[in-house]
Amino acid sequence: MSYDRGMAALLHPDREQLRLEDVLAALGHPVRMKIVRAIASGEETYCGAIETGAPKSTLTHHWRVLRESGVIHLRHSGRRNYLTLRREDLDARFPGLLTVVFSDDADGHAAPAPPPAPH
Repeated sequence: MSYDRGMAALLHPDREQLRLEDVLAALGHPVRMKIVRAIASGEETYCGAIETGAPKSTLTHHWRVLRESGVIHLRHSGRRNYLTLRREDLDARFPGLLTVVFSDDADGHAAPAPPPAPH
């Protein structure tokens, strides 16, 4: 397990520790799927820039579930949090999973494909 240094240590499981059931459970909530789709490009994104429609009071919980399952990396910088999709780790552990996740939007319509993972 790796921890970020800073005000509070954040748990980020190592690639080998990622479990499919944890990842699927994290992705099984509509708000968390919105978060993941918003960061699908792989670019680090300020949490406040992600529109989820969820109350701010619940977002910390959703970020924690995504982080502890290994779906995202969360970084504190001052009073802001930044999220990055752990695409490389997820693709290595569960090939094709993100392709399936991003293949349909919430209404079952084909969604645009995310960019390929950098090599």
